[in-house]
Formats: sequence, structure tokens, C-alpha cells
Amino acid sequence: MANGVGVPLCKSHPASELEYFIQDSGCSALVASQCFADKLSPLAQQLNTPLRVIDDSELTCNYEVNEWFVADKATSPKRSGKAKKTRPKRWYDLHQFNNGFKNDPALIIYTSGTTGRPKGVVLTHGNLCAMMSNMTTAWAWSAADVILHVLPLHHVHGVVNALMTPLQVGATCLMLPMFDPHKVWSCLVNPMSQTNRVRVNLFMAVPTIYAKLIQHYEEHLHRGRGSRLAGEYIRSVCMTRIRLMVSGSAALPQPVMEKWESITGHCLLERYGMTEIGMALTNPLSGPRIPGTVGKPFPSVEVCIAKPNVYSKNGYDGIAHGNAHRTTVEKGQEEESGELLVKGPSVFQEYWNRPKATEEAFTPDGWFKTGDTVTVNSDGFYKIIGRTSVDVIKSGGYKISALDIERHLLTHPAISDCAVVGLPDITWGQRVAAVVVVKHGGELSLGELKTWALNVIPPYQIPTELRCLPEMPRNAMGKVNKKELVANVFPEYLKGR
Repeated sequence: MANGVGVPLCKSHPASELEYFIQDSGCSALVASQCFADKLSPLAQQLNTPLRVIDDSELTCNYEVNEWFVADKATSPKRSGKAKKTRPKRWYDLHQFNNGFKNDPALIIYTSGTTGRPKGVVLTHGNLCAMMSNMTTAWAWSAADVILHVLPLHHVHGVVNALMTPLQVGATCLMLPMFDPHKVWSCLVNPMSQTNRVRVNLFMAVPTIYAKLIQHYEEHLHRGRGSRLAGEYIRSVCMTRIRLMVSGSAALPQPVMEKWESITGHCLLERYGMTEIGMALTNPLSGPRIPGTVGKPFPSVEVCIAKPNVYSKNGYDGIAHGNAHRTTVEKGQEEESGELLVKGPSVFQEYWNRPKATEEAFTPDGWFKTGDTVTVNSDGFYKIIGRTSVDVIKSGGYKISALDIERHLLTHPAISDCAVVGLPDITWGQRVAAVVVVKHGGELSLGELKTWALNVIPPYQIPTELRCLPEMPRNAMGKVNKKELVANVFPEYLKGR
């Protein structure tokens, strides 16, 4: 409304990281609630940036009925007569939106920084509208929905998928200040929350959250006398009252998917997206969801699977092209892997103050290069092999998916978490290495892992290096920065490089 651009910050980031985001974005003002004033005040003074502290009383006052949108019985909200008198014209003049406002910057959201220093992704109002429209259509959002929200609000998953989209259609968000497995289970299976008196019917989370909910279920909700009845009750409630559960932001391990379905009766809907493009691929709302795949393109999204070719006009050869209706694969290229390229109205405008990085992110003919290696099956379902730079390991002539090995390792009875990386090797090019978290603080030797893996993983994919950690280092969205992991856990392999 103020014609400004929002830059959401992570409340758990250290002061040095916040300083980077504030300086890099060149922000003109900081806004924080009272509980974060002490953290931001020194930075505001140091950077000479005004700080507006919202008093606690402003946060706890009774909410007002939304004057701008009144949800009707249909999926889309309608604007009230009062809104037309009080709301700035630019917000509801479609002609003006399409001829200017649509291309105005709305948000700068910083990337997770898993492959380098975080970059500011400039998203326009048009980008955000396209993202919300795609999800509303594909996932059948309506004003009757109530989503339980436990995600950070400084990434697309939390701020666009789970907050802006439901609010745009007039749905309800039940917000938890932080993830707490006991409170989440309570909100999912209790008829109504004690505070808001609403019934949750939709949930979105990252794979780490689902894994922690499974752990809490096994340790506290499904133990001792009456565990069978408790399990039956939870499954019955989840199946009858919750219409959709979505997983994203990181690859969903198949053991987590299968265990969650056995507990709740829900086959998690896995989708694929990035800060730069919003949501690009999704498994169907109704229909089979194939483990390890992320479905088909969203309604307004076009995708291409490409292989680099320096002799080609645009620097690549297309293996497959697809949209929400069909995917066409070039003859003789079936089951070939390549980089996923994306086009559509949800694709971002630019990296903030990084024209060279912006140019390098796109092909000459306008496709955004995701940096992810994918394949597509005969039914048009896409599978993410992994980040081309860190998840595709080239060893002895083989292209190995680190994500596939991770899915297998997580079926090991002693492993609760893992990450697979490629280490430089003179003979093989790269060797497969695994970093694991052993259940109950136990130990696992490389020999034991190799013996177990012989009947599970192809020989050339079996890890030849193993490290055990008490906990896997992950960021707020549950992602592992594998470059940092290699530097911290296998520093001897980086000497002289």
C-alpha cells in the first residue's frame, strides 16, 4: 500500500547475517516487534537505519474484520463495496495492474545460500499473483480451508504458499510461533484448537518436520497401553478431517513418506519450487503420487530438460518440453537426465543489484536455469536427481544421484538422518561419502554400512567414506549446505584445492 518493497528477515539469524541482508538490500527502515528490538537496535544504530518497534499492545489487540476482501461461497474472494471507497485504486484496477503495477517489485526474498552467499530475489506483484493462482488451481484452495502454519516467514514456502495464498482466497491461517511437535499433533487431531476454535484441514511442512513429528508420535503417542487405539484414532481423524498434506523445500525421503502414510493415511503431496520461480512442479491433488517424483508443471509453468551444447545457438539442446497438459520427449532421449529450465509469469525479475548473476541465470532465449538435474518418466512425472553442482556425483564414469543414495540409507535401522556428498578422487573423479546421524547416539562403522548396503545399493553407489555426527546441520528450511558440510567434515579432501 505504501509502494514499498518488503524484505522478510529470519528471527533466528545471528546479527552478522542480519547485517548482511540489511546492507545488501539497502533497506530504508526496519520494523520489529518488541521482543526483537534488543537484537536490531544496535544494528539500526550502526547502519544508521530507522527502527520502528511495534509495541506488544499493538499485536494483542482484537483483530478487525478485513475491510478489503470478503470471502464468498466460491473459491475466489469478492471485493466489498466498502473496499472500493477506502482501498487505493491501484489495488483493484485490473487494467492498471496489468500495465504497470504488475511489474512493480513487491518482495526481496533471499535464497537459502546452500551453494553460495544468499542473493536477493526480486519478486514482483505479478510474480506473486501467478504463484498464488497456480496453487489455488492445482490444490483447490477455498475460503473454507484452515491451514496450520509452522514455517518460517522469510522464505517462499512460508510466506507465499502457506500464508499469502490462503489469505488471498479468504481461508484461515492458524499460526504457531514456532514448531512444536506436541502442539502440531494437538492441532491436527483435536476437533478444534483451544484458542481459535477452528478445525485444521490442511498442513504444509518440510521433510525434517515430518520426520520429527513421526519421532514424537513413536515416542509419546504410540507407546504403552492403549497405543493401538490411539493410533487408530489419530489415523481416523487425519483421514476424515484433513484434506491435504504437502511436503517441500527439500527432497522427501521415501521412508518418511511411507511411515507418515501408515500413521495418518495421507500420502504426502511432494512438489518442487525455488525462491526464483515459486512452485513449478506438483504431484496431483487427486490421483497417484509416485514416491521420488515431484509430478507435473503447474498451470502457467513451462519446463524444459536441457543438455549443454556450446555449438547450439542458445547453448543447450532440449531433451524434453512440458507444461501442465503434456510433456514431449525428443526421440531417442527417453530416460535421459538434464538441467531443468523454467519459464512463466511466476519467474522472478532479477537478483537484487547483481546484473551479471541475473544474466547468467537465464539462457539467451529466456529460460531460467534452475541448476537441478531431472528426468521425466513415460507418464510425464518429473524426478529431481539433485543439485547439479553437489547432488550429482560423477564416479568412474557413472552419474550418481546423492538423493537416491540418501533415500536408501534412511531405510537402515540405525540411521535417523544422512547426507551424501562427492569427494575429489584422482582415480575415480569423485568418491561417494556419507555423513549420518545414528539413532540414540550410537555408532556405525563403514564396514557395517558396506555389508548392509550390498543387498540394497548398487556396488558403485556404496559410500567409501563415512562420518557420524550427533546432529545434521540444517538451515531454517531443513536444507543441508553440502559445500559447508564437506569443508567441515572432510577438510583433508580440500587441501590444496
